[in-house]
Amino acid sequence: MLEDKIKSRIAEERKNWEDSLLTPARSKLRQPEFSSPAGIPIEPIYDPISLEGEFDFLRDVGYPGSHPFTSGITPGMYRSEFWGSAQYSGFGTAEETNQRFKYLLAQGQTGFSIAVDLPTQLGYDPDHELARGEVGQVGVVLSSLREVEKLLDGLPLSQTRSVSCVINANSSIMAAMVIAYCQIRGIDPGSFTMSFQNDVLKEFVARGNYIFPPKPSVKLSGDLIEYASKNIPRWMPFCICGGHLHGTGANAAQEVGLAFANAIAQIEDVLSRGLTVDDFVSKFNCLFSGGMNLIEEVAKYRSARRLWARLMIERFGAKKPTPLRIHAYGNPGALTAQQPLNNIARIAIECVVAALGGVNGMSTPSHDEALCIPTEEAVRTSLRVQQIVAHETGLTDYVDPLAGSYAVESMTNQMEKMAREVIAKVDEQGGAVAAIEKGYIQQLLSEGAYQFQKEVETGKKCIVGVNKFRIEGEKITIPVFTVNEEAEQKSIEAVKAVRRERDGRAVLKALAELEKQAREGKNILPAAIEASKAYATMQEMCDVLRNVYGSYRETPSEAF
Repeated sequence: MLEDKIKSRIAEERKNWEDSLLTPARSKLRQPEFSSPAGIPIEPIYDPISLEGEFDFLRDVGYPGSHPFTSGITPGMYRSEFWGSAQYSGFGTAEETNQRFKYLLAQGQTGFSIAVDLPTQLGYDPDHELARGEVGQVGVVLSSLREVEKLLDGLPLSQTRSVSCVINANSSIMAAMVIAYCQIRGIDPGSFTMSFQNDVLKEFVARGNYIFPPKPSVKLSGDLIEYASKNIPRWMPFCICGGHLHGTGANAAQEVGLAFANAIAQIEDVLSRGLTVDDFVSKFNCLFSGGMNLIEEVAKYRSARRLWARLMIERFGAKKPTPLRIHAYGNPGALTAQQPLNNIARIAIECVVAALGGVNGMSTPSHDEALCIPTEEAVRTSLRVQQIVAHETGLTDYVDPLAGSYAVESMTNQMEKMAREVIAKVDEQGGAVAAIEKGYIQQLLSEGAYQFQKEVETGKKCIVGVNKFRIEGEKITIPVFTVNEEAEQKSIEAVKAVRRERDGRAVLKALAELEKQAREGKNILPAAIEASKAYATMQEMCDVLRNVYGSYRETPSEAF
């Protein structure tokens, strides 16, 4: 509580200020009413009275590295170690992507994030008819262990800060291929940190790259979490994904709340296997979309750490502190094809905001991503933005530099409250899986996307270079990257060569065992590892699982 004299003085000065706004000359300061993109009212001024009764430093912020981790998950934060930088990269063949990774590591990147092409993500080999025209276009082709061998050749896995793989519905199969690669080469998979996105529920509402129905999809994601927690504790087998929800229409509070609701469903599956939350949740990480609304986005990161730590105790009885590692991915949806060099400023702002929010890893998009896969120059410039913020701004000298700001702490409190309300509403639907099956989450995101687009088209929301400050007749003059036209045919020839050269009987035996384990409800990782060693292809293994679990087809649902 503020001391009475101080409180009285502040109240008097605040009233004088409020009265000054009533004069005709300053009447414009009262209009319009302001709110954040998430709908949180923005007061004209914040002072100690704004937080009185709803804020306690030790309870709500604490010190970095201590519960509830509002200020960060390590005591020194960037004074001890900068955030990890891992640009999301991948295209064409495994050999081409391997060269891009080596280039980025030479430019100072501390890890790498594998972008996998759509056919691979959907469980199809490059010669399948549904893969035609999509092979290697937005990621690398990884159709078998042979391609994983080419991708990882010569990369210093144990010297990188982290390796991540953006694959979801069949993440257990991809993990099996990486483990098989390590076992064949005598590499300890625990000698490096590897993260798998593996948050499959967001595929049903945001990206659409699902294969199996929701319930078996959660089971398969749980297989990887269970296997890694027991055998490769250094791996991070689940990445809670809020960024994709944001890109589909979620506001900042919904991004946190819906992502955590999906994570809760996944945790409940793993707990049903006999593990405790302390056995595996510490290895979860989280991906949120970067944003430029500075105060709200900083509050989002801070409130997410706090809410997660509290949820693990309140909901699951965690005995150990549960810090949440957050990876910020700059929002590609905020990049514009018009005046693309403006995107460098957007990327820089998102990087500063993420650093102010205390994230642990960062991937910044490139300024040409509204037009193409990044060129080498564009991705290097994006990486340089991170390095400039880290080394030249002085920002990294401070731990949670906005802590104690009345505006930031108020917004952090409101953000946590709203995210809790989102989780509660999903619980009312029966949990995340049921909410997806009913179409509830899809409806929320659709409404948010519609509202955003409406504000852009009416001019209520300004997008510089798009609906304001435009250049009529502008021509794009920056270089545009194109995938090698031969990549698809090379990938088709490569998978056919694998099928010719391998031991066909060993493949059939391994696939039969994979099907047996899946039908018996057992963890499929051991069988998938053996099938990978036999050079069974991605599609062959996914087809086995399709036969067991079926394929998912989205059906229209009634609006809420």
